[in-house]
Amino acid sequence: MDVTFVLATHNPGKIREMGEILGELGIKVVSPKDLGITVDVEETGTTFAENAMLKAKAICASSGLPAIADDSGLCVDALNGGPGVYSARYGGEGLDDVGRYRLLLENMRGQTTRAAHFACAIACAFPNGDELTAEGTVEGTIAFAPMGEGGFGYDPVFFYPPLAKTFGQLTAQEKSAISHRGKALKEFAARLETYLKK
Repeated sequence: MDVTFVLATHNPGKIREMGEILGELGIKVVSPKDLGITVDVEETGTTFAENAMLKAKAICASSGLPAIADDSGLCVDALNGGPGVYSARYGGEGLDDVGRYRLLLENMRGQTTRAAHFACAIACAFPNGDELTAEGTVEGTIAFAPMGEGGFGYDPVFFYPPLAKTFGQLTAQEKSAISHRGKALKEFAARLETYLKK
């Protein structure tokens, strides 16, 4: 079976990660850029799942191919679940990853409750109107200072108690074995395999 899916992202890390997992199902993953598609999808959803589906449907409509999108972020108990769906835009346009996690640490100053979780939703839209979704979460706490050079986003300040390390201190293999995206991808791959057998 040779099926091509478009992955609604410009992140080379995500494309590689998705490509490896879906490659085992005989699926080829391409990016919108590979197809010359430039669609900027406004993430107006109030949940990760809604935003992922908005992106998947837009890319599916533009490409005529099945499209997969994900949306993920950090939810901190002491910040009422924030930054949540705004994780990538936390603090406004001018901030990079380091700026965002520094702002988070600043906003967490004096907080004794440091519980947090990463959440990831994956959505797939097919040209025939069918949809598939999967979600994954990982529980942890917010560290008091960044640790580790690995990963991206909030990884250096997300502490994972079972391994006594931040996500920034984990190898790529260690992270994908336990991460929210890793869990969502495994569930998604299983659902997709069932769907494709129909």
